[in-house]
Amino acid sequence: MATNRSRRLRKKLCVDEFQELGCELTLSFREGLTEAEADQFVEQFLRDAIDGNGLGYVGGEDYGFVCLAKRGSVSEEQRTQLEAWLKGRKELTEFNLSPLMDVWYPENPINQA
Repeated sequence: MATNRSRRLRKKLCVDEFQELGCELTLSFREGLTEAEADQFVEQFLRDAIDGNGLGYVGGEDYGFVCLAKRGSVSEEQRTQLEAWLKGRKELTEFNLSPLMDVWYPENPINQA
């Protein structure tokens, strides 16, 4: 694909100055967690950690992708707040929150602004 793109096309493709960042999330629940406890955790996670920070989540109970709820990028501060929220949860044995990465083209490096 051509590298000399118009601003309109760069915006449409979410590249260059319009790159959008997010992160992958993997959750491991503790053994013996009841279905009701798991459901309650997911509800709190979506309400407090995701919606409360202006984020969006795409995925299932144990794996998904965190992005901004509107057009744009997750900030390092939002990622850190999410990580802190997850660290305080007794329902999890561990979790893995990836570094920020390109939402649309994960193989591309992050643009330094």
